[in-house]
Amino acid sequence: MIGYLLRRVIQAVIVVLGVVIIVFLLSRLIPGGEAHAVLGPKATPALVREFNHANGFTQPLWVQFWHYLIGLPLLHLGYSYKYTEPVWDVISTRLPKTLVLVGTSTLLALAVAVPLGVLQVVRKNKPSDYALTGLAFVLYSMPSFFLGTLLIEWFAFDARLLPVSPPSNASPFAVWTDPKGFILPVLTLAAITVAGFSRYMRSSLLDAMAEDYIRTARAKGASGRRVLYGHALRNALIPIITLIGLSLPGIVSGAVIVEDLFNYPGMGLLTVQAAENADIPTVLGTTLVITVATVVGSLVADILYVMVDPRIRYGGTF
Repeated sequence: MIGYLLRRVIQAVIVVLGVVIIVFLLSRLIPGGEAHAVLGPKATPALVREFNHANGFTQPLWVQFWHYLIGLPLLHLGYSYKYTEPVWDVISTRLPKTLVLVGTSTLLALAVAVPLGVLQVVRKNKPSDYALTGLAFVLYSMPSFFLGTLLIEWFAFDARLLPVSPPSNASPFAVWTDPKGFILPVLTLAAITVAGFSRYMRSSLLDAMAEDYIRTARAKGASGRRVLYGHALRNALIPIITLIGLSLPGIVSGAVIVEDLFNYPGMGLLTVQAAENADIPTVLGTTLVITVATVVGSLVADILYVMVDPRIRYGGTF
């Protein structure tokens, strides 16, 4: 198991280093340079030279990269000229809000999707299975902005039961302490996630139920409930573990469209505003944070694999 995890960690470090190089090069390939992105296209050559000298852009490229690299462990992601503060300070105020909002919707989606997937297998090829499958396809194919707009129209404008958006100055944990304003964005995120997770759960459990060890368990007289929950479900959860691990980037990036739609000041809205305002350091900073989250998510999924499937622990080819 140690060797398996060590290989995954080394791969993760290589991927992160590669993305760091790409992000650094992108920041240096801005048309006109970062000086023009900050000072504007009408900046005089004297101002551009002064800006480049003050920020170290006149040094050799490898020297600039080295300073950038050693600053990353200290969370030096650049300086946002739009917000007039370091990029990490901007991200750190938005990141907790996104983690709680999208994390809550993901947990809700899992709590609903796994039982739904099991129910569809138990009721396979019956009207309830067809109905749930059709609903899952509709939600899975529905754009998040469209679903969110419908929920706003129905519950905020027509029924006047819920506010259009959460309070912009609310604390990150207000989604639990004062949930009324967060119901619509959480439902928008959770509904689409439930559709995907339940389809994976149904397909994975059906594959597990067709395995030889299931037939062996039945031949030994195991009850249908024990076969389903004691043998098949554990192996069927492995693809769901993959989805959980790889959902971390979504948690960090913050469902850009949903946060923009509901005007919630998380990572998603931050990325949109930074792109609209040509705040290149902030865009690249959020990109790097999302990339690290992707790698961490993959590592979490690998660790959970080892916990759930003993074959990964001992198999030399895993």
